Amino acid sequence: MMKDYDVAVVGGGLLGSAIAWGLGRLGQRVAVLDEGDIAKRASRANFALVWVQSKGLGMPAYTGWTVRGSKAWPKLAEELKAQTGLDVVLQQNGGFHLTLGDAEYEQRTQLVARMHNQVGAADYQMEMMSAAEVKKMLPLIGPEVSGGSFCPYDGHVNSLRTFRALHAGMKTFSVDYLPERAVSAIARDGDEFKLTTAQGEIRAAKVVLAAGNANQTLAPMVGLSAPMGPTRGQIVVTERTMPFLPHPLTTIRQTDEGTVMIGDSKEDELDDRVQNHPINAVMTDRAQRMFPHLARLNVVRSWSGIRVMPKDGFPIYEQSQTHPGAFVACCHSGVTLAANHAFEIARMVKDGTLEPELVGAFTAKRFETTAGVGGSGYY
Repeated sequence: MMKDYDVAVVGGGLLGSAIAWGLGRLGQRVAVLDEGDIAKRASRANFALVWVQSKGLGMPAYTGWTVRGSKAWPKLAEELKAQTGLDVVLQQNGGFHLTLGDAEYEQRTQLVARMHNQVGAADYQMEMMSAAEVKKMLPLIGPEVSGGSFCPYDGHVNSLRTFRALHAGMKTFSVDYLPERAVSAIARDGDEFKLTTAQGEIRAAKVVLAAGNANQTLAPMVGLSAPMGPTRGQIVVTERTMPFLPHPLTTIRQTDEGTVMIGDSKEDELDDRVQNHPINAVMTDRAQRMFPHLARLNVVRSWSGIRVMPKDGFPIYEQSQTHPGAFVACCHSGVTLAANHAFEIARMVKDGTLEPELVGAFTAKRFETTAGVGGSGYY
């Protein structure tokens, strides 16, 4: 199979889909080469938060990039709904990180101070609240809750519907989604790239590597680097219950369908076929201490998933110097940054230049000299 495209996007998860949708929106002829349903896709296993608070400790540019993405999310949600009729159920009225006991409250207070004291960090209005202040906004918190941090830019979406909407939108833009086409080789051939798959060859003027943890293998094929450090996370989902959580938490959120998602684990384990049940027990115990109401609910499903995670937790965006037109995009927060990928990264790829004022800090060259301090959470 041979066909010419303006851009070939390798990876059809949330990151690749957002970039491909954005390119299609700009009139580019795009092919998305994807492993298909066999992929260990974080897009199906994420926590669906649009999350700003505590992002960027050690890299202030990430704070600004995250705030930018949060502010652009309403535009993305509106355009997807207008195009596809699918409501991704964006709720963005602020989010909490709750603490249990005085020691956790003090630790969180110190983190907030460190975030605010970073030179060059965006002002994203994260603040500490006492238990009494939290209770005014979350009336059903338990007696062990000592307070927490709040950020007005935080929110959440229906991530599976977002994934579906992006794919439906790509089809409307005439983007070719090509599943079961894992890329085994990429080579420069004249003024275009030749991508080899088991189903045939694809040629494109540009290529975007958005294949998650597989970028570590693909990037060197085009003179790029993508040091990754994937981990496993687990999520527990309860039965539907009454609306009680008007703001998402770092580790707990009530979906638009009424279920409650609980997730706050990180393991140096890459087998997503099994779960560590003691970890689920710890997560659900903390959740019911924060909201005693949860103790009455049944767990209806749980799963583990592999996080896409650059080694220091921060995004990687870079164009190859040896293979101009080849780009790599890696990030952990595919939901939070989806609007940036759809509107900003797609535009830069079309223009053939990554703008240093927006993404200059996210070059993989940083790994040659220093190690950053990554973010946390499975969203």
